[in-house]
Order: sequence, then structure tokens, then C-alpha cells
Amino acid sequence: MDGVLQETAEPIQASELRVARLLAANDQLCALIDGLPRENLELRQQVGYWRSMHARASERLETLQGSFASLEAEVRKLQADLFGRKSEKTKNQDRSNDLEDSTETAEKPKRGRGQQKDRPGPPRRDYAHLPERPQKVELPPEQCHCPDCGKPLKLRSDTEDSTQIEIEVVVWRRLIQRCRYESTCGCTAQPRFITAPPPPKLIPKGLYGTSLWVEILVDKFYGQRPTERLLESLQMQGLDLAAGTVADGLRQLAPLFTPLYAALRERNIQSVIKQADETRWFVFADHEGKRNHCWWLWAFSGEDTVVDCLDPSRSHTVPEEHFGDNVRGTLLVDRYAAYKAMMQVTSGLLLLAFCWAHVRRDFVRVGKGWPELKEWALAWLQRIRQLYRLNRQRLATWNKSAAKFAKADAALRRALAAFEQQLNAELADPKLRMPCRKVLESLQNHWEGLTRFVDDPRIPMDNNASERRLRRPVIGRKNYFGSGSESSGQLAAMLFSIFDTLKMWKLNIRKWLRWYLDSCAEAGGKAPPDINPFLPWNLTDDQRRALSEEPPPQPNTS
Repeated sequence: MDGVLQETAEPIQASELRVARLLAANDQLCALIDGLPRENLELRQQVGYWRSMHARASERLETLQGSFASLEAEVRKLQADLFGRKSEKTKNQDRSNDLEDSTETAEKPKRGRGQQKDRPGPPRRDYAHLPERPQKVELPPEQCHCPDCGKPLKLRSDTEDSTQIEIEVVVWRRLIQRCRYESTCGCTAQPRFITAPPPPKLIPKGLYGTSLWVEILVDKFYGQRPTERLLESLQMQGLDLAAGTVADGLRQLAPLFTPLYAALRERNIQSVIKQADETRWFVFADHEGKRNHCWWLWAFSGEDTVVDCLDPSRSHTVPEEHFGDNVRGTLLVDRYAAYKAMMQVTSGLLLLAFCWAHVRRDFVRVGKGWPELKEWALAWLQRIRQLYRLNRQRLATWNKSAAKFAKADAALRRALAAFEQQLNAELADPKLRMPCRKVLESLQNHWEGLTRFVDDPRIPMDNNASERRLRRPVIGRKNYFGSGSESSGQLAAMLFSIFDTLKMWKLNIRKWLRWYLDSCAEAGGKAPPDINPFLPWNLTDDQRRALSEEPPPQPNTS
């Protein structure tokens, strides 16, 4: 019996153990099930978080891809600027700035170089105004007889004449011999020995005359040749001139041009239509509050004057100080923000007109940076070209025929209206590419200033004239790296202003400068007390003809 009871007890204990295990597993499952809602909630929250992170990552990836495309476009544009055809090598008829307009090149055959067969040649230049030095050319004695019979040749009275242009540069010493006189009377009021007064000198006690300083000033500040090259050229002609002597002489000459510069600035402000532009100019001198040597040369062009201002700043305070509080009129500039922040502009004293050439460059950059948008850019360049053409036709009839001007003016206004309509239509398209939208939004924001030339034909469509006037200082910046001191930089700005103004009046810079410096020498090495007679707008007709760039008219011998 004991064995039987023992065998039945063992299965009961095993089943109880399994039940206990099942109950424990059930408890664990119940606890796990109780935690699943919380875990599910946490996972749902994490799903929302990672979805938002994925959206942000996708947006960031799209932004980076757009930035990468923009950088690639910028690289293509810079490569085109660096390795492409330069602006001075392009044809005048090419207004697309080398965007390779295949439609135009297919329509127009390539023009050959040089003089065209269907165009009249340039007129032959007349050098009769130059001084003449006759040179008689005779046969050598052994050829003055007949080679057959040996009889001598008879010299005729007439000659066979021809002309050849020559130049002669001579460095010479002027020996000043002042005559001395001795009194023949016994008067005590007059000294016994009297010496003639010395001739006037540009620099008191200076060794070098006015003609040499004229050569230095024209060569450096108009020809933009480094002083060292000029000194080497003079040395080859026998004059060994020290660089320190030239630097000291320029420092002494600077005060002579200060009153002229002030008069140019006063007249420049009075112009109704003005232009402004700026470029870098290095001044290798320490300036308080400035960490580098990059200064800025501002060019303010009026109707008949040019004033260059050198300043360490590129802020709006420079044009504000130049124009003053009483300025009126229109200022043609690019879209640089400093002009928009001027006090005279914000107060309404000065109206801004913007440059169409800079707008055209925007479309060129898009066409070069994004090849797939080249056709779009070319279409806009064609529209801008049409505006230039219509405005030229309008200006050709200005002050000549009121009826023709009205007709041309109406055609220009219709083209501008169509231009603006196309601009608004493309900006309303939500699928417009970002490079295109950026250019068109800038065009729309500056539209009022870009169209000021329509109501006032005196306003040019671009400020290319100002950029061309800055081209000469830019050449100097490349040749001799700017100025070594602030005073030399201010002298450069004054002479740039004077020379550019003389060019506007078509006066010979060398002749005018020699006249003015001779007058300064007669005034004791100082500026004349009255500089008004030297200003271009005060010259008489005879003075203007004598100082003109063009040769004097030849008498009619027919």
C-alpha cells in the first residue's frame, strides 16, 4: 500500500508544479500585457518624433542640394569670367555678353576682321599743324653724272616732296644767365651793382623746371605708369632722377591743386543729373580704426565735371558728405545699398535712377550658371536690347522733331509696358525656378528707379560712363598698387578729377597743365590768387581753341 500511495503522490506534485509555473508565466504575461499600452504610446510618440526628424532631414537635404546647385552655377559663372572671352574682345553688336545666342549666329554670317569692303574707309589724318623741318636729300657726287657719257646732271629748282612724322624727346639744361648792371652815377639811393631778377620757379629753390613736372604728373596720373618706369625712361635719355626727389616734389605740388579741386566739387554738386560709382584703391598707411589697406575711390560724375573722393569707408556717409544738404536732382547708380541709405535719398532731396547694365548682368549670370536656363536668360536679354534700341532712336530725335520724338517715345513706353507685364506674369508662376525668381524680384523692386530715364531723356540708361572713368585708376592700381600714403592718395584723387574734367571739355591735358603750373610759378610757387580763369567753363573761345585736343583748323587754300 505504501508503494501505491507513493507512486500517486508524485504525479500530483508534478502537476501542481506545472500549474504553479503556468500561473507564474501567466502573471508575467499579465504584467507584460499591462506594460504594452505604455510602450505602444511611447513608440507612437517616437514615430512622430522620427517622422518630424525625417521631414527636417529631407528639407535640409533639399536645401543643401539647392545650395550645391547654386555653388556649381557660381563655379561655372566664375570659370566663364576667368577663362571666357573678355568684354574688350566681344563685338559691339553682341549684347548677350557671350551667352552664345545660336539663333543670331545662324542668321548673321561671321564678320571678317579689319576694314570691311562695303564700308567707307576712315578719312586720312592731317598733320599739317605740326612744325615742319625741311631736309634736302641730294644724290651722292659719284651719281651726279650720266652713266653712259659721263656728262654732269643739272640741278633743277623744283623738288619731289614727301612727309614723314618724327618725334624727338630731349632732356636739356636751361642755363640762366642773369645780367648784372653797374651804376654810372654817384647817387647813393641806388646800389652800385644791380642784377636782373631770376625767372619764376614752380618749386622755390628747386632744380627741376615746370616742363619736367608736367611730364611726371601726366605720365603717372593720366598714363598710369609707375614712377620707377618713368625714371628708367628718363635715365635712358641721360637724366638720373632720384625717386625720393619725385616723391618730395609731388608733396610740394599737392597744395597747388587744392583750390581747383574745391571748385570742381562745388560745381559738381550743382549738376541736375549725376552719376556715382566706386572702386578699391589701396593706401599703404595705417589708419585709426582700419585693419587693412583697402580704401575706396568714389567717382561722382556731373554734367560737366568729375570729382573723385578717396575715403577709407564704403558707407553711405561718403556720398552724403560730398553732396551736402542742399543737393537736388537725380543720381544714377548701381544697386549698392549705401546709395539707398543716403540721408538725401531717404528725405526725398535726391532721386535714385538705377543702371540697366547691371540688370543685364544678372540675366547673363543666370545663363552662365544654369545652362538649362540659358534660353530663358537670352529671351530677357533680347527684351533689354530692344529697350536700348528704342531709347537710342528716341534720343536721336530729341530737340529736333517733336512729332518724331513723340512717336519714338510712345514706342518705348509700349515696350516698357509689355516688359513689365511679362515680369509680373512670370513672377506669378509658382513653378518659376529660384534663380529666375531672384533676378525678377530684384528687377521688380528697382523698377521705379530703372524707368526714370523715360520721363527725363537726360538720364542715361546705365552708368557705364562712370565705370569707364574709373578704368584708368584701376589700371594704375594694377601697375603701382595704389598710394604709399594718405597724402599721395589724396593728390591722386585730385588729379584724377582734374584730368577727367578736362577730358569732358575736350581740352589738351598737357597744354592746360603747363599753362596752370607756369602761372603757379609766376605766383611764387603757390596757387594763383584767382583760379576762376583756369576753370574749363570760364575759358574764352580763343583759350578753348588754343587748349583744344584737336589740331587747329587749316586755312582753305582752294
